[in-house]
Amino acid sequence: MATSHGQDLPQEWQALGFTPGLSLRVFGMRRSGNHAILSWLQRNAPNRRSVFLNNCKPGSDPLQNARGIAVNGVHASQRKANRNMASVAQDAGDGALFLVSYEDTSPAEFDINRQVSGRFDEALFSHNLLIYRSFLNWSASLLKKMQANAGYTLVRRNAIVLRAMDNYIRLLALVRQARDLDLVAICYDRWVGEADYRVGLLQGLGLEAQDNSLGAVQSYGGGSSFQKQASAAADLQVGNRWQQMRDDAEYQGLLHLAARDTALLAQLEALFPKDASYLKAVAQDAPMPRRGPDDLS
Repeated sequence: MATSHGQDLPQEWQALGFTPGLSLRVFGMRRSGNHAILSWLQRNAPNRRSVFLNNCKPGSDPLQNARGIAVNGVHASQRKANRNMASVAQDAGDGALFLVSYEDTSPAEFDINRQVSGRFDEALFSHNLLIYRSFLNWSASLLKKMQANAGYTLVRRNAIVLRAMDNYIRLLALVRQARDLDLVAICYDRWVGEADYRVGLLQGLGLEAQDNSLGAVQSYGGGSSFQKQASAAADLQVGNRWQQMRDDAEYQGLLHLAARDTALLAQLEALFPKDASYLKAVAQDAPMPRRGPDDLS
C-alpha cells in the first residue's frame, strides 16, 4: 500500500506512517459499549483499512501511550509500535481510518492548560465522539465487572464506581451540548436497538455502511460482565442489566447514593428520564433501619 511521507505532512502523520482519510477521537466510560462501537467503525472503514489505538493515556500523545493497537481490524504488536509506530501502522495506507480511544474520561476533564492528547494537534481529528449509556444499565455492568476482581475489597471497588459516576455526570453534560460543541454523541442503548440509527451515524461521519451488524463480542476489557460465553453481540441482553442486579445489596447501596445526587438527576432527567424517575422512587425508601444499634442489642 503506497503511503506518503512528504516533509510537508504534519509531524503526527509522519510519525503515524500514513495520512488518514478520516480521524476520530472517541471517549466513553467503561462498560458503555465502547469496543462494540469501535469495532463497528473499523468494519465500516474505507476498504476496511484502519488503525485503532486503544485506551490511550489521557493527557499524552496517543502515538506513544496507547494500550493496544489494531491494523485493518487485526491486533498488531504493541511493542513494535512503541519502538516505531510507522513501521506497524503504515500497512493501513493513505486514506485509512484512524481511531483513537480514551476510557473513563472526556474533554470535560481537560482545559487549555492540559490537552487530552498532549502535544498531538487535536485539530487533526475530523470528529470527537462521545459514547454514553443509560445510567441504570451502565452502573450495573460496571459494578458487576468490579465484583469479578477478587483483589478489590468492597470499599475499594465501590470507590472506583463512585468516582466513575462523577466523570459520567460530566460526560452527560457534554452530550447535552454536543451539537453546539461540534461533538458526535452516540447513545449505546439506541445503537444496539436501532439499525437506522447506526446508518445515520455512519453517514454523518462520511462512512459508507458496509457492515451495520452489531458484530462479535469484543475481547477488550474481558468481554461481557454478565454473559461470558456469548460470542455474538446481538445475543447480549444489554438492556436489562440493572434488573439482573436489582437484588444485589451493593448495587442497591450505590443506587441510594446516586438517587440523592442532584447533578446526576439533572442530566438523567434530560437524557434518560425513566432512569431519573426510578432513582427518585429509590430515594423515597430509607436505606437503613430506623432502630439504632442500642435498640437491637
